[in-house]
Amino acid sequence: MANVIEYAKVFQTELDAQMVAGATSGWMELNSNLVKYNGGNEIKIPKIVMDGLGNYDRSEGYVKGSVNLSYETHTLTQDRGRTFTLDAMDVDESNFVANAGALLGEFQKTKVIPEVDAYRYSKLATKAIAGSKAVGGYTAASTDILDKLLADIYKVYDIVGEGTPLVISLNMSIAPALDLSDKIAKRLDVVDFKQGEANLKIKAIDGIPIVRVPSARMKTAYVFNDGTTSGQQAGGFTADGAAKNINWIISARNSAIAVSKTDNPRIFDPMSNQSANAWKIDYRKYHDLFVPDNKVDGIYVNVKEALA
Repeated sequence: MANVIEYAKVFQTELDAQMVAGATSGWMELNSNLVKYNGGNEIKIPKIVMDGLGNYDRSEGYVKGSVNLSYETHTLTQDRGRTFTLDAMDVDESNFVANAGALLGEFQKTKVIPEVDAYRYSKLATKAIAGSKAVGGYTAASTDILDKLLADIYKVYDIVGEGTPLVISLNMSIAPALDLSDKIAKRLDVVDFKQGEANLKIKAIDGIPIVRVPSARMKTAYVFNDGTTSGQQAGGFTADGAAKNINWIISARNSAIAVSKTDNPRIFDPMSNQSANAWKIDYRKYHDLFVPDNKVDGIYVNVKEALA
Protein backbone atom coordinates (compact mmCIF):
# COMPACT_ATOMS: atom_id res chain seq x y z
CA MET A 1 0.00 0.00 0.00
CA ALA A 2 1.12 3.57 -0.67
CA ASN A 3 2.24 5.77 2.22
CA VAL A 4 -1.00 6.85 3.91
CA ILE A 5 0.92 9.54 5.81
CA GLU A 6 1.58 11.30 2.51
CA TYR A 7 -2.11 11.03 1.63
CA ALA A 8 -2.99 12.66 4.96
CA LYS A 9 -0.62 15.59 4.38
CA VAL A 10 -2.13 16.26 0.96
CA PHE A 11 -5.69 16.17 2.31
CA GLN A 12 -4.85 18.40 5.28
CA THR A 13 -3.34 21.14 3.11
CA GLU A 14 -6.20 21.09 0.61
CA LEU A 15 -8.92 21.03 3.26
CA ASP A 16 -7.45 24.00 5.13
CA ALA A 17 -7.26 26.01 1.89
CA GLN A 18 -10.85 25.07 1.00
CA MET A 19 -12.01 26.13 4.45
CA VAL A 20 -10.69 29.67 4.12
CA ALA A 21 -11.84 30.14 0.54
CA GLY A 22 -15.26 28.53 0.97
CA ALA A 23 -16.56 29.90 4.25
CA THR A 24 -18.40 33.23 4.07
CA SER A 25 -16.44 34.08 7.22
CA GLY A 26 -13.13 33.00 5.67
CA TRP A 27 -11.87 36.59 5.57
CA MET A 28 -11.65 36.48 9.37
CA GLU A 29 -8.84 33.94 9.13
CA LEU A 30 -6.60 36.47 7.41
CA ASN A 31 -6.27 38.09 10.85
CA SER A 32 -4.61 34.96 12.23
CA ASN A 33 -1.29 35.53 10.44
CA LEU A 34 0.37 36.50 13.73
CA VAL A 35 -1.16 33.60 15.64
CA LYS A 36 1.25 30.88 16.70
CA TYR A 37 0.00 27.33 16.23
CA ASN A 38 2.14 24.28 16.93
CA GLY A 39 -0.49 21.58 16.66
CA GLY A 40 -3.12 20.38 19.10
CA ASN A 41 -5.91 22.58 20.37
CA GLU A 42 -3.94 25.58 21.63
CA ILE A 43 -2.92 28.80 19.91
CA LYS A 44 -1.00 31.86 21.04
CA ILE A 45 -2.35 35.31 20.16
CA PRO A 46 -0.08 38.37 20.37
CA LYS A 47 -0.97 41.08 22.85
CA ILE A 48 0.66 44.49 22.58
CA VAL A 49 0.63 46.90 25.52
CA MET A 50 2.22 50.33 25.14
CA ASP A 51 2.29 53.68 26.88
CA GLY A 52 0.53 56.72 25.45
CA LEU A 53 1.98 60.14 24.66
CA GLY A 54 3.62 62.29 27.29
CA ASN A 55 4.77 65.92 27.25
CA TYR A 56 8.04 66.68 25.48
CA ASP A 57 10.45 68.55 27.74
CA ARG A 58 12.89 70.93 26.02
CA SER A 59 15.49 70.24 28.68
CA GLU A 60 14.97 66.55 29.41
CA GLY A 61 13.67 65.55 25.97
CA TYR A 62 11.36 62.61 25.50
CA VAL A 63 9.46 60.86 28.28
CA LYS A 64 10.45 57.20 28.43
CA GLY A 65 7.81 54.73 27.34
CA SER A 66 7.56 50.98 27.01
CA VAL A 67 6.16 48.48 24.59
CA ASN A 68 5.39 44.97 25.76
CA LEU A 69 4.69 42.21 23.25
CA SER A 70 3.47 39.02 24.86
CA TYR A 71 1.46 36.00 23.74
CA GLU A 72 -1.74 34.83 25.37
CA THR A 73 -2.55 31.13 25.16
CA HIS A 74 -6.10 30.28 24.08
CA THR A 75 -7.81 26.95 23.66
CA LEU A 76 -9.72 26.13 20.48
CA THR A 77 -13.01 25.15 22.09
CA GLN A 78 -14.56 23.59 19.00
CA ASP A 79 -13.13 20.08 18.66
CA ARG A 80 -15.27 18.29 16.07
CA GLY A 81 -14.82 15.16 14.00
CA ARG A 82 -16.24 12.17 12.11
CA THR A 83 -14.97 8.87 10.81
CA PHE A 84 -15.76 7.47 7.36
CA THR A 85 -15.23 4.11 5.67
CA LEU A 86 -14.85 3.32 1.96
CA ASP A 87 -15.38 -0.34 1.11
CA ALA A 88 -12.34 -2.01 -0.45
CA MET A 89 -14.56 -3.47 -3.19
CA ASP A 90 -15.57 0.03 -4.27
CA VAL A 91 -12.27 1.83 -3.74
CA ASP A 92 -8.81 0.42 -4.38
CA GLU A 93 -5.40 2.02 -4.06
CA SER A 94 -5.43 3.37 -7.60
CA ASN A 95 -8.53 5.51 -7.10
CA PHE A 96 -8.40 6.06 -3.33
CA VAL A 97 -7.05 9.63 -3.48
CA ALA A 98 -9.72 10.75 -5.96
CA ASN A 99 -12.59 9.13 -4.07
CA ALA A 100 -11.43 10.10 -0.59
CA GLY A 101 -10.66 13.64 -1.73
CA ALA A 102 -14.13 14.00 -3.23
CA LEU A 103 -15.75 12.64 -0.07
CA LEU A 104 -13.81 14.90 2.30
CA GLY A 105 -14.26 17.92 0.06
CA GLU A 106 -18.04 17.42 -0.13
CA PHE A 107 -18.27 16.78 3.61
CA GLN A 108 -16.39 19.96 4.41
CA LYS A 109 -18.34 22.03 1.88
CA THR A 110 -21.82 20.90 2.94
CA LYS A 111 -21.37 20.12 6.65
CA VAL A 112 -18.23 21.69 8.10
CA ILE A 113 -18.18 25.13 6.48
CA PRO A 114 -21.83 25.97 7.30
CA GLU A 115 -21.25 24.93 10.92
CA VAL A 116 -18.07 26.95 11.28
CA ASP A 117 -19.76 30.00 9.74
CA ALA A 118 -22.72 29.65 12.10
CA TYR A 119 -20.47 29.36 15.13
CA ARG A 120 -18.47 32.45 14.18
CA TYR A 121 -21.43 34.71 13.47
CA SER A 122 -23.24 33.64 16.64
CA LYS A 123 -20.11 34.30 18.71
CA LEU A 124 -19.63 37.73 17.12
CA ALA A 125 -23.28 38.55 17.87
CA THR A 126 -22.95 37.32 21.46
CA LYS A 127 -19.85 39.47 22.04
CA ALA A 128 -21.49 42.51 20.46
CA ILE A 129 -24.72 42.15 22.45
CA ALA A 130 -22.78 41.68 25.70
CA GLY A 131 -20.76 44.80 24.88
CA SER A 132 -23.86 46.89 24.06
CA LYS A 133 -22.81 47.01 20.40
CA ALA A 134 -26.12 45.77 19.01
CA VAL A 135 -29.64 46.90 18.29
CA GLY A 136 -32.79 44.79 17.94
CA GLY A 137 -36.35 45.08 16.76
CA TYR A 138 -35.86 45.88 13.07
CA THR A 139 -37.71 44.00 10.31
CA ALA A 140 -36.01 44.75 7.01
CA ALA A 141 -37.97 46.73 4.41
CA SER A 142 -36.79 48.27 1.13
CA THR A 143 -38.10 51.67 2.21
CA ASP A 144 -35.62 52.16 5.05
CA ILE A 145 -33.03 49.34 5.03
CA LEU A 146 -30.32 51.50 3.48
CA ASP A 147 -30.84 54.23 6.08
CA LYS A 148 -30.65 51.69 8.91
CA LEU A 149 -27.54 50.04 7.47
CA LEU A 150 -25.70 53.34 6.97
CA ALA A 151 -26.59 54.44 10.50
CA ASP A 152 -25.00 51.26 11.90
CA ILE A 153 -21.94 51.66 9.67
CA TYR A 154 -21.29 55.10 11.08
CA LYS A 155 -21.70 53.84 14.63
CA VAL A 156 -18.62 51.71 13.94
CA TYR A 157 -16.79 54.46 12.05
CA ASP A 158 -17.39 56.81 14.96
CA ILE A 159 -15.24 54.51 17.12
CA VAL A 160 -12.61 53.10 14.72
CA GLY A 161 -12.36 55.92 12.21
CA GLU A 162 -13.55 56.21 8.62
CA GLY A 163 -10.25 54.92 7.25
CA THR A 164 -10.66 51.50 8.90
CA PRO A 165 -11.68 48.77 6.42
CA LEU A 166 -15.06 47.24 7.26
CA VAL A 167 -16.99 44.17 6.12
CA ILE A 168 -20.78 43.78 6.12
CA SER A 169 -22.08 40.24 6.72
CA LEU A 170 -25.65 40.41 5.42
CA ASN A 171 -28.41 37.88 6.03
CA MET A 172 -29.30 36.48 2.60
CA SER A 173 -33.01 36.51 3.41
CA ILE A 174 -33.09 40.33 3.62
CA ALA A 175 -30.74 40.96 0.68
CA PRO A 176 -33.69 41.50 -1.70
CA ALA A 177 -34.91 44.39 0.45
CA LEU A 178 -31.54 46.08 0.08
CA ASP A 179 -31.39 45.38 -3.65
CA LEU A 180 -34.84 46.92 -4.11
CA SER A 181 -34.04 50.08 -2.20
CA ASP A 182 -34.54 53.05 -4.51
CA LYS A 183 -31.43 54.71 -3.04
CA ILE A 184 -28.97 51.85 -3.39
CA ALA A 185 -27.92 52.20 -7.04
CA LYS A 186 -25.90 55.38 -6.47
CA ARG A 187 -23.90 53.85 -3.62
CA LEU A 188 -23.35 50.33 -4.98
CA ASP A 189 -20.15 49.22 -6.67
CA VAL A 190 -18.01 46.09 -7.11
CA VAL A 191 -14.74 45.61 -5.23
CA ASP A 192 -11.94 43.06 -5.00
CA PHE A 193 -12.22 40.90 -1.90
CA LYS A 194 -9.42 38.56 -0.88
CA GLN A 195 -10.33 35.42 1.02
CA GLY A 196 -7.41 33.06 1.49
CA GLU A 197 -5.98 32.32 -1.93
CA ALA A 198 -9.23 33.33 -3.63
CA ASN A 199 -9.64 36.81 -5.10
CA LEU A 200 -13.35 37.55 -5.36
CA LYS A 201 -15.42 40.29 -6.96
CA ILE A 202 -18.33 41.21 -4.71
CA LYS A 203 -20.83 44.02 -4.34
CA ALA A 204 -20.01 46.83 -1.96
CA ILE A 205 -21.73 49.85 -0.54
CA ASP A 206 -19.53 52.96 -0.33
CA GLY A 207 -16.58 50.62 -0.87
CA ILE A 208 -17.52 48.30 2.04
CA PRO A 209 -17.78 44.66 0.87
CA ILE A 210 -21.17 43.02 1.42
CA VAL A 211 -20.79 39.29 2.14
CA ARG A 212 -24.17 37.62 1.77
CA VAL A 213 -24.64 34.79 4.26
CA PRO A 214 -27.30 32.04 4.14
CA SER A 215 -29.93 32.79 6.78
CA ALA A 216 -29.44 29.43 8.53
CA ARG A 217 -25.98 30.62 9.58
CA MET A 218 -27.12 34.01 10.89
CA LYS A 219 -28.59 33.24 14.31
CA THR A 220 -27.48 34.41 17.73
CA ALA A 221 -27.24 30.91 19.25
CA TYR A 222 -26.86 27.30 18.10
CA VAL A 223 -26.78 23.77 19.45
CA PHE A 224 -23.80 21.83 18.09
CA ASN A 225 -24.87 18.20 18.19
CA ASP A 226 -22.47 15.69 19.73
CA GLY A 227 -23.35 12.87 17.32
CA THR A 228 -24.16 10.34 20.05
CA THR A 229 -26.92 11.71 22.31
CA SER A 230 -30.47 10.69 21.44
CA GLY A 231 -31.76 13.05 18.78
CA GLN A 232 -28.25 14.28 17.96
CA GLN A 233 -26.85 11.23 16.17
CA ALA A 234 -26.88 12.98 12.81
CA GLY A 235 -24.44 15.51 14.22
CA GLY A 236 -24.12 18.97 12.73
CA PHE A 237 -25.85 21.99 14.22
CA THR A 238 -29.31 23.44 14.76
CA ALA A 239 -30.54 26.85 15.85
CA ASP A 240 -31.12 27.16 19.58
CA GLY A 241 -34.78 27.52 20.56
CA ALA A 242 -34.10 30.99 21.94
CA ALA A 243 -32.01 32.12 18.96
CA LYS A 244 -32.73 35.45 17.29
CA ASN A 245 -32.22 36.30 13.61
CA ILE A 246 -29.25 38.49 12.74
CA ASN A 247 -29.97 41.06 10.03
CA TRP A 248 -26.34 42.07 9.56
CA ILE A 249 -23.00 42.29 11.29
CA ILE A 250 -20.68 45.21 10.56
CA SER A 251 -17.09 44.37 11.45
CA ALA A 252 -13.79 46.15 11.28
CA ARG A 253 -11.66 43.72 9.28
CA ASN A 254 -9.14 43.38 12.10
CA SER A 255 -11.67 42.80 14.91
CA ALA A 256 -12.20 39.05 14.70
CA ILE A 257 -9.45 36.44 14.72
CA ALA A 258 -10.73 33.17 13.33
CA VAL A 259 -8.65 30.02 13.47
CA SER A 260 -9.46 26.65 11.94
CA LYS A 261 -7.12 23.70 11.67
CA THR A 262 -7.75 20.36 10.07
CA ASP A 263 -5.90 17.90 12.26
CA ASN A 264 -3.76 15.53 10.21
CA PRO A 265 -6.41 13.08 8.89
CA ARG A 266 -5.82 9.52 10.04
CA ILE A 267 -6.05 7.01 7.22
CA PHE A 268 -6.11 3.24 7.60
CA ASP A 269 -5.88 1.02 4.54
CA PRO A 270 -8.04 -2.15 4.37
CA MET A 271 -5.18 -4.32 5.62
CA SER A 272 -4.71 -2.13 8.72
CA ASN A 273 -8.38 -1.55 9.46
CA GLN A 274 -9.38 -4.27 11.92
CA SER A 275 -13.09 -3.39 11.89
CA ALA A 276 -13.86 -3.93 8.20
CA ASN A 277 -12.35 -4.61 4.80
CA ALA A 278 -12.45 -0.93 4.01
CA TRP A 279 -10.44 2.25 3.96
CA LYS A 280 -11.04 4.20 7.18
CA ILE A 281 -10.63 7.99 7.35
CA ASP A 282 -10.78 9.98 10.59
CA TYR A 283 -11.54 13.68 10.08
CA ARG A 284 -10.99 16.16 12.91
CA LYS A 285 -11.40 19.94 12.92
CA TYR A 286 -10.26 22.40 15.57
CA HIS A 287 -11.64 25.90 15.27
CA ASP A 288 -12.65 28.97 17.21
CA LEU A 289 -13.08 32.72 16.97
CA PHE A 290 -11.60 35.35 19.23
CA VAL A 291 -12.36 39.05 19.61
CA PRO A 292 -9.83 40.90 21.78
CA ASP A 293 -11.53 43.13 24.34
CA ASN A 294 -10.12 46.27 22.71
CA LYS A 295 -11.60 45.23 19.34
CA VAL A 296 -15.24 44.74 20.40
CA ASP A 297 -15.94 48.38 19.53
CA GLY A 298 -15.21 47.47 15.91
CA ILE A 299 -18.34 45.31 15.68
CA TYR A 300 -22.01 46.27 15.45
CA VAL A 301 -24.92 43.85 15.09
CA ASN A 302 -28.48 44.44 13.94
CA VAL A 303 -31.02 41.82 15.08
CA LYS A 304 -34.56 41.31 13.82
CA GLU A 305 -36.15 40.48 17.19
CA ALA A 306 -36.10 42.82 20.17
CA LEU A 307 -33.15 42.35 22.49
CA ALA A 308 -33.90 41.53 26.12
